[in-house]
Amino acid sequence: MPTSRSYGDACTIARALDVVGERWALLVVRELLLGPQRFSDVRRALPGASSNLVTDRLRELEGRGVVTRRQLPPPAASTVYELTGWGRELEPVVLALGAWGARIPLPRPASLGVTSVLLFLRGSAHPCGTACYRVELDARVWTVRTEPGRLTVEPGEPDAPDAAIRTDPPTLNALLEQPDRLDAAIDDGRVTIEGDLDAVRRLLREHEG
Repeated sequence: MPTSRSYGDACTIARALDVVGERWALLVVRELLLGPQRFSDVRRALPGASSNLVTDRLRELEGRGVVTRRQLPPPAASTVYELTGWGRELEPVVLALGAWGARIPLPRPASLGVTSVLLFLRGSAHPCGTACYRVELDARVWTVRTEPGRLTVEPGEPDAPDAAIRTDPPTLNALLEQPDRLDAAIDDGRVTIEGDLDAVRRLLREHEG
């Protein structure tokens, strides 16, 4: 059930945690940082949370003005969740928390989601040129665009991409760490590339490992 618990503390940190401090709340926010998502997408990205729990967190965040819902026009005609303007102000907070947590040992076993890998790619990239990529991860499609000094990620199909990449989050994460292993990943079927292979090599190399 949704919670109405409060720390009852006037400190602004405590008041912020009253809004986003419940378990899974900030991970729901993380999943919305790259754009609107359907409930099924958010639920799939959080395999450790039940459907009811994800529903409760979304309802609470919506009630607090962090998240909003809207109906997509036909032919999609589905409901999506997205961050409000106030909710988007959480992005540097969430990313800073991620940077702080980088020194914490990985859990075993550990899952790695699509959004986490794409946020890492976006935050670490320092591209020199302009290109557009279709990136398919776990049957979801994303548009990745680069321009000098900037990389953007948004959900959905791109128009006329220079290259298309199909793989899974752990493989993409490994290739960002070791771009030289791209050919081996292609050979063993973990990665499928269409279009400009050199553009894909640049994408993997133009970031901080």
